[in-house]
Amino acid sequence: MPIYEYRCEDCGHQLEKLQRISDAPLVDCPSCSAPALKKMISAAGFRLKGGGWYETDFKSGTKKNLASDSGQGSSGKTAEPI
Repeated sequence: MPIYEYRCEDCGHQLEKLQRISDAPLVDCPSCSAPALKKMISAAGFRLKGGGWYETDFKSGTKKNLASDSGQGSSGKTAEPI
């Protein structure tokens, strides 16, 4: 289940909530009880590392950063923009 971040537009209170994708978004702020909670956009909390489908199948030409090509692997490198 994903963790969603919410922020109250009235009082500024922020919270995280573990919810199913099919669950309705939260509306009422637990701090001020106002119906002003809005979902925030946030980055995913995981990163795919190592060899596998992404490293070998969806990159082309010189964009492939395979461990055998560079000699140091893909750890510590930042993701390339799409």
